[in-house]
Amino acid sequence: MTRDIFTRINTGLRAGDLYAKATVAAGVFFAVFAVAYLAQLRHWHEALGNLIGRDFVNTWMGARAALSGQVQQLFDFPTYLRALVQTLGPLPPHNWSYPPHLLLFIWPLGYMPYLGACAVWSLSGLALYLSVGKDRSPANLVFLAVAPAVAINLLSGQNGFFTAALLILAIRTVDERPIVAGICLGVLTIKPQLGFLFPLALLLSGRTRCLVTAAATTFALIGLTGAIFGMQVWYDYLHLAIPVQHEVLNTATGIPTLMMPSAYMNARLWGATPTIAWIVQIPFSLLAITAVVWTFMRNRDPMLSFAILITAGFVVSPYVFGYDMVVFGWLIATVRQRLSGIWDARLALTVWTLPVTMIVFGLCKLPLAAPIMAAFLLRLVWILHRQAAPALRCAGQPA
Repeated sequence: MTRDIFTRINTGLRAGDLYAKATVAAGVFFAVFAVAYLAQLRHWHEALGNLIGRDFVNTWMGARAALSGQVQQLFDFPTYLRALVQTLGPLPPHNWSYPPHLLLFIWPLGYMPYLGACAVWSLSGLALYLSVGKDRSPANLVFLAVAPAVAINLLSGQNGFFTAALLILAIRTVDERPIVAGICLGVLTIKPQLGFLFPLALLLSGRTRCLVTAAATTFALIGLTGAIFGMQVWYDYLHLAIPVQHEVLNTATGIPTLMMPSAYMNARLWGATPTIAWIVQIPFSLLAITAVVWTFMRNRDPMLSFAILITAGFVVSPYVFGYDMVVFGWLIATVRQRLSGIWDARLALTVWTLPVTMIVFGLCKLPLAAPIMAAFLLRLVWILHRQAAPALRCAGQPA
């Protein structure tokens, strides 16, 4: 009797209705979030002391350093903190964690005052993401625009809009325009953890033109950065900035730990030592690598394959953040027709909301973000396995 009731209730729901309700709910959340955030600002500072735009402080300081020729100060932590306080006043500690070739793309922001540059950065990034990710459906555009990751990215002043646009362009052009896709992936090395598994997938699937172009673009950016700022910046990045970043990963507390959906950080939330947390991370990383190898060893549904690749990129790495998950708005909107029903929709929307809900999970000491991401990855693999035979007929179609 109970099973019959459950079946009738479940049958009465439609995945499309669930997506529509989630879009409306996210829109309401976005509006409330914006009002609450603006209400707590005092002289353009947040309640916790961060300047509005939060992480954009690093981007703007990098742009200013590039224009002034003082790039080396970015990579030495004490020197950078002193420069930060001298320029913007007392702030919570920040550290520069980006590869030096990001400076090639952000230096024009250094000509603008901080608040103007922050507005240009966030709004242009959002516009680029929406223009690249949109399709013919107005509803999907709204779904992209109100995604919880969009709100988090606007709050944090991060580069999630730009990295999402690069991922989307790479996937959409990988078969028809592999050179364009390779350039996008080369530029994506400004956030190397997001493209960590792409070389493996491209190699296994025989997309060598894209792979070679991505490698050439990366080396060109490294060389150009060295030619403009001196190769010392790369030495400083490897020997000064990366150790600080590693230390931040091992000792992070507070908000950063709540915004990372990795197994490593979920283990740290439960009080695990860094060593134990790395041990917890290993099976998740192996799962991600195995899923990518299985997926790209044969010609399969292109979009589902790249959905697995993007999801695996967030499962494999211990160092990813919720603001990096902007791309999942587009990914879920694109693959939703390939999902199987109401439970798949619920799982997909759970991933879609993770940039916000995992903060709540973290405050409650519930390490749920990494298992949810792994479950979504496994579900995509299972759907691709079930669809493998018919998908072979459309394997040559562009993503």
